[in-house]
Amino acid sequence: MSSSTVRLLAVGTCLFAVGAAGTTAAAAPQPAHRSAVHRVRPQTLTDLRTSMRGEAFAHASYTFYADQADREDLPDVADLYRRTAHVELHEHFHEEALLAGAIGDEIANLTFSAAGEADEASSMYPRFAREAEQDGDHEAAALFAEIAMDEAAHNAAFTAALRFLQTGQGQVPAPPRVDPVPVPAGPPQVHAARTLANLDTALHGEALAFARYTVFAEQAEQAGDQQVADLFRGTAAVELHEHFAGEAVLSGFVGDTRGNLHRTVAGETYEATVMYPAFAERAREAGDTEAAELFCDNAGDEAGHARAFEQALARLD
Repeated sequence: MSSSTVRLLAVGTCLFAVGAAGTTAAAAPQPAHRSAVHRVRPQTLTDLRTSMRGEAFAHASYTFYADQADREDLPDVADLYRRTAHVELHEHFHEEALLAGAIGDEIANLTFSAAGEADEASSMYPRFAREAEQDGDHEAAALFAEIAMDEAAHNAAFTAALRFLQTGQGQVPAPPRVDPVPVPAGPPQVHAARTLANLDTALHGEALAFARYTVFAEQAEQAGDQQVADLFRGTAAVELHEHFAGEAVLSGFVGDTRGNLHRTVAGETYEATVMYPAFAERAREAGDTEAAELFCDNAGDEAGHARAFEQALARLD
């Protein structure tokens, strides 16, 4: 499928999806952010959460694909990945999170984050560690166990910050120290299908945590609470540059740049021509016009991303 065809399919389908509501994707404004949370129907909310998860994962993926392009002395490709990653997080994810009501005040954000970290520390990662040990993937078991301890510490920090904001007792903890893990291209370092599936689940969860904590940090900064912002931002860095990175190494997540570009073009094309147009159509039918417009805007953006990555791939041939 050519890049021009991708663009036509994305825009054409969204024109149909939103047109009946009296607006078009081409005419819709594209603000840097939305200032209000809008109530949406349950299916639209589900679609917003699905797209948030995808945008967060794209941002994380492109961050490490950019590093690999640097290793291969491909600065233009690395720059393209980093610019696109910025759009996925600071435009697409952020706008979807606002519309989904996923960004609250500091107390709401800390409460949500502490609960998520508690679940990962006490349930998800311990189970993954047990299963990896049973399957003979001892390195993965050790990593999962280590991350469980980290998540317990994150829960404790968020809980302490929450207690300080609610009662004035104690203090907001300092952000955690980050030990970045490089993620060079390489094959999977585990052999069990169950371990690979658990690594995939964990990668998506860490990418989403990074994205959420980043926008929570921005919200805290806007509220003038720099200590909470620093805690969120430092924790986000651990989730991406330690946890996601360590899991990416074991799963063989990063390939050479040519292979990364092929995967990227396929992913961006799917979002532009299938996922976002379908979400826009459902939102229009539900009467969620603003969500339909946002989905269409994003479909157009993803079509442009597909075209840019397709051109980058062609330059390697």
